[in-house]
Amino acid sequence: MNRNDVILAIAAALLVGFALVVSIVIPRKRPDFPSKHLGLLLLVAGLLIVGMLTAVEVLGESHHFEAAGEGAGSPTEQAATVATTTSATTTQATTTQGTTTGGGAPSGNAGAGKQIFTATAQPPCSSCHTLSEAGASGQVGPNLDDVLKGKDAAFIHESIVDPNAEVASGFSAGVMPDVYDQQLSEEQLADLVAFLQQATS
Repeated sequence: MNRNDVILAIAAALLVGFALVVSIVIPRKRPDFPSKHLGLLLLVAGLLIVGMLTAVEVLGESHHFEAAGEGAGSPTEQAATVATTTSATTTQATTTQGTTTGGGAPSGNAGAGKQIFTATAQPPCSSCHTLSEAGASGQVGPNLDDVLKGKDAAFIHESIVDPNAEVASGFSAGVMPDVYDQQLSEEQLADLVAFLQQATS
């Protein structure tokens, strides 16, 4: 605790002590309090409140700047922090760019995606959808040969993880499970998207 903290604590203690004395202690001994001393009571209370607010304003702000200065470090350390942050951001952006397609969804292995479509996903996509490339003829959901034709990876990805975002004409929301983003890993989702985009392009 530094000097400013001590001063603030003393000012707060004085204000609280004064409030307790005039509201509890004195009225027990003098029931007619403050009677003739009301003006003096209000003056003292006002001075204490103004003093407390001033102390908080001045010393609190000073304490804030000191803490900020300690956390910032020297100019050299600040420059090193900026450089490190910039480097990390650049690396992250490069990594992200390398794992995405033009539609903003992860790129993947279409061959592995076919296996996910027909067997890995539960329930399998092929049990509900028609897709020529997978030999699927399900009728519960839309015909993917039609509804995904020409769609980009981002649209397909959203259709898998948030199937109610855009429901195909003639079908109702809530029919397709919205659990695939929890059930499948990001890599598996990327593979599935790649397969569906390739199969319907």
